[in-house]
Amino acid sequence: MVPGFTRRAALLAAGGTLGAPGLARAQAPRVRIMLDWAFQSPNAFALVAREKGYFRAAGVEVQVDRGQGGGAVPVALAGGSYDMGYADINPTIRFMAENPGRGIVAVAVLHDRSPLCAIVRADGPIRTPKDLEGKRLAAPDFDAGRQLFPAFAKAAGIDAAKVTFLSVTPALREPMLVRREADGVTGFVTTSALALKGIGLPINQQRTMMYYDHGLNLYGGAILTTRAFIQRNPDAVRGATAALMKGFIESIRNSQDMLDVLKRVEPLTDVALERERHELNLERVIMTDNVRANGISAVDPARLQAGIVAVEDAYNMTPRLQGSQIYTTDFLPPAAERRI
Repeated sequence: MVPGFTRRAALLAAGGTLGAPGLARAQAPRVRIMLDWAFQSPNAFALVAREKGYFRAAGVEVQVDRGQGGGAVPVALAGGSYDMGYADINPTIRFMAENPGRGIVAVAVLHDRSPLCAIVRADGPIRTPKDLEGKRLAAPDFDAGRQLFPAFAKAAGIDAAKVTFLSVTPALREPMLVRREADGVTGFVTTSALALKGIGLPINQQRTMMYYDHGLNLYGGAILTTRAFIQRNPDAVRGATAALMKGFIESIRNSQDMLDVLKRVEPLTDVALERERHELNLERVIMTDNVRANGISAVDPARLQAGIVAVEDAYNMTPRLQGSQIYTTDFLPPAAERRI
């Protein structure tokens, strides 16, 4: 760690400054962070880090903005409109396979499993992934579940050419299934399952096919940046990553506090719904045996590489990316600080 950064973080954490308050603020690097979606419990850890002063304590100033889908985050980072982001790592793998010179890299993996899934009606004819052939799935173009569907199809034995995708706005995706205008949807289980419940299709009337239950064992949400930004601002990346991970772990340990922050920032938040979403996220995505034993971002390089190969194979891409191109441990907090 760079000594100057250590001193700044320690002073700010203690409430001190490096000189006059105005000077300290002027010197703090600014980081623009793009989230994957609207402010909800799965990404509220970034709001916790901001509202509780974790970024300030780490010596960075941040702008945290909502997103429009996980697939849009690597595009925004590569284009330079944001410096760091939070999104599912798999669309980033695809983006990097298609654009190997753009230098998108994950500095932490927060989800030990991917939330990607396909959801259909439990009372319908689709009972297995193979039954999706000949059917229509609704999803936005930037939906990570849609972007990774070819990899899911290959793992699950589906002929992807026989599945039709209907391009819809995020607000129309779940209503299409409820109105039977689509046979299913793709997306995050934490988003679509509860959105369907909210418009009249209870969870027990949904059939959810988690991608990881059908041969596609991918990692999920990650903190992303670019190698160019790392080169210019390594201390800012380290500080922002530490603050985000602290917010993430605090959100797991004290969900009510996280929900209170979310409600303050987004007054229209349905707290009961977001509590259910958070619990679903913990159960399906975050709390695996690996995380319980080793903490957050305990990434198995072989498993990461297998996920990269699965994505590349699904899109007939060459040459092969290496895990070291997609993920670095250089900016992680110590392992003891990443345990739940």
